Amino acid sequence: MNKLLLASFEIEVVNREYKFVGMYITGNFPESFPEVAVTVQREFWERRKEIKNSKDYETLFSPGMCNGILATYFACIEVTEVDNVPEGMIAFTLPDTEYVKVSCTNKTIGEGYNKLFDWMKQNRYEHKFYGACQIEIFYINDEVDEEPVEILIPISKLND
Repeated sequence: MNKLLLASFEIEVVNREYKFVGMYITGNFPESFPEVAVTVQREFWERRKEIKNSKDYETLFSPGMCNGILATYFACIEVTEVDNVPEGMIAFTLPDTEYVKVSCTNKTIGEGYNKLFDWMKQNRYEHKFYGACQIEIFYINDEVDEEPVEILIPISKLND
């Protein structure tokens, strides 16, 4: 995959429901990030194949929520059913939600967030917090240094 394709910063609006099984960690925000996020991702990655009903063991989903003081960050895989949850893990469903999505890479994720927030402002959308999580999707490939990432921010239209 060439670098231009990886960091396309293509933006689109999508609606999806997600079913996840994974692990989570909460830390002070922003002081403990990204270190705590990396910690839970590594721990989960070693255990991911304990999960039944996986749609894809090589795609890491990292939903998160933050109130500006604390942040909870998840490391998950998407599943067809949220049952048979391994010990020390959690299962949950994010309901059908409207997201704005950008394609970037693990090395351009900061720029990806900037593009999303600029797009939201220009198109009169706000970040939806209640009943939703933003999601980072990592397409893991141990043989490359730069991997594709998608960022999804739950949105709602601002009233005129």
